[in-house]
Amino acid sequence: MPSTPESPTLGSLLDVVPVMPVVVVEDVAHAVPLARALVAGGLPAIELTLRTPVALDAIRAIAAEVPDILVGAGTVLAPAHAEAARDAGATFLVSPGATPTLLAAMAGTGLPFLPGTATVSEVMAVLEAGHTEMKFFPAEAAGGAPWLKSIASPVPDARFCPTGGITAASAASYLALPNVGCVGGSWLTPADVVRRGDWAEVERLAREAAGLRAGAAAA
Repeated sequence: MPSTPESPTLGSLLDVVPVMPVVVVEDVAHAVPLARALVAGGLPAIELTLRTPVALDAIRAIAAEVPDILVGAGTVLAPAHAEAARDAGATFLVSPGATPTLLAAMAGTGLPFLPGTATVSEVMAVLEAGHTEMKFFPAEAAGGAPWLKSIASPVPDARFCPTGGITAASAASYLALPNVGCVGGSWLTPADVVRRGDWAEVERLAREAAGLRAGAAAA
């Protein structure tokens, strides 16, 4: 998969932040100040989910106005989503699952991407397609940190960003695992906090999350 200095490899993507903020934007006016708050808190990456009508406009705004953040598109479900996200300025893609068609489409954009997996067979299928970095979703419902720990030895080439149900309290148990690069977290941008534009609170939550990798290493 091609990469350039402006487009990080998947390996570097998993190492950029200990917690990848998973964000739903309902109002495009919130996108830029939210992204700036995450950067100020030490998290220069964001997965903005394609779940709202303004999602692509929010990606465009962040890509244009917050150059020091990696802005990715999440909830990529179809080839058209991957292409639209790339055209809007996304620098990486994340999908909740992976089919051969979707894998090919995401690879075809030239962007780094994290295909979603939830079973060992799905992990093996993604590995067979040539991709070692992937999302584990829905993490807590699919077995959580114990599941990831159990496959680290039999499937050593796979590396994950687990997402789904992870909290500030449980994140460290994932980050301590050798096959986890980062975790996806929606707790950094609570809907009520974003709705009222409390960017200082988003920055505070980001700063706490940015310190989680050091805490996991020390545990």
